[in-house]
Amino acid sequence: MKHAIIPLFIPHWGCPHQCVFCNQVRITGRSTSVTAQDIEKIIREYVPVRDDSRYWEAAFYGGSFTALPIKVMEELLKPAKQALDEGRIRAIRLSTRPDCITPEILRLLKRYGVKTVELGVQSLDPQVLKKAERGHTAEDARQAAALLRQNDFSVGLQFMIGLPGEDWKSMRYTARQGVRLKPDFIRIYPVLVLEGTALGQMYRAGTYRPIRLEEAVCKAAFMKRWYNHHGIGVIRVGLQATDELDTGHSLLAGPYHPAMGEMCDQYIARHVITPWIRRAAGPVEIVCSRRDRSKVMGRRRESWIFYEELMQGKGTITCRESTDIAVGTVRIYYGDKHATVMIDENVPLEN
Repeated sequence: MKHAIIPLFIPHWGCPHQCVFCNQVRITGRSTSVTAQDIEKIIREYVPVRDDSRYWEAAFYGGSFTALPIKVMEELLKPAKQALDEGRIRAIRLSTRPDCITPEILRLLKRYGVKTVELGVQSLDPQVLKKAERGHTAEDARQAAALLRQNDFSVGLQFMIGLPGEDWKSMRYTARQGVRLKPDFIRIYPVLVLEGTALGQMYRAGTYRPIRLEEAVCKAAFMKRWYNHHGIGVIRVGLQATDELDTGHSLLAGPYHPAMGEMCDQYIARHVITPWIRRAAGPVEIVCSRRDRSKVMGRRRESWIFYEELMQGKGTITCRESTDIAVGTVRIYYGDKHATVMIDENVPLEN
């Protein structure tokens, strides 16, 4: 059954802190708070009647949902719970801050059918959190994740790459600590410099330099492979494209690309395939699924051109699609040998 999300944005609503990077209005392109009537209308627009062909999930994004007053939380959850009881949606999820999770709040979320809670952790390095003015600690994140697991919620963690004070050592530390929180899934976002933020002022003053797109893709690829190796899926890399980010004047600098997730996958594929091409003494054939061909080729055929350069003096390299190859894997033929390797570890390899 195909999974389908009903996005319900509550830009910056409930957040008790203003982080240096945050301007939810600019990111989401929405500036007004939603009402219960809005929630009901949006859900009904997506699913007017029961639809058993899809797993519909209502998702509250953008703010810190559990930092809202209890009465407001209940008002917003009621129309979603009604749609859940009617069978028009299958689940409800929301995102919030790690320091806004309590047993009382979790009891309320359970009453209204919430199944998944995503924590905006961003980093687990205390110094990075301080420089980002997050207003919570790494210990808050650990306690929140543990409390959610104890109460049978699905737990997601959101991380950002490129925060002030972050380097490779800091990011690796965050990755290691993130595994210990035992999340069910991960999202990875790049830090963008937006108009109307403290980070924007730091950028103009020359005290903050955003990472380049290439570095962001490399770091995201590291994070994705790390969590995949520990059995934790990464469900998104990069920000959702919006008119404001694509054509507006809010983005001052930073590694934004609407296809960052695909670029990350292409980087990983190239990293996995390259050693096999290097060891080949003669012609090479790469066999992949149709869905994975773009990952093999790379953006603007950059990976393929790189492979061709590696093959100079050794023979030709070709790529062939096959329905016999599982999505997420490629088979590499070189001489009288071949190897089947995973290029997307979010997809389990079937024997």
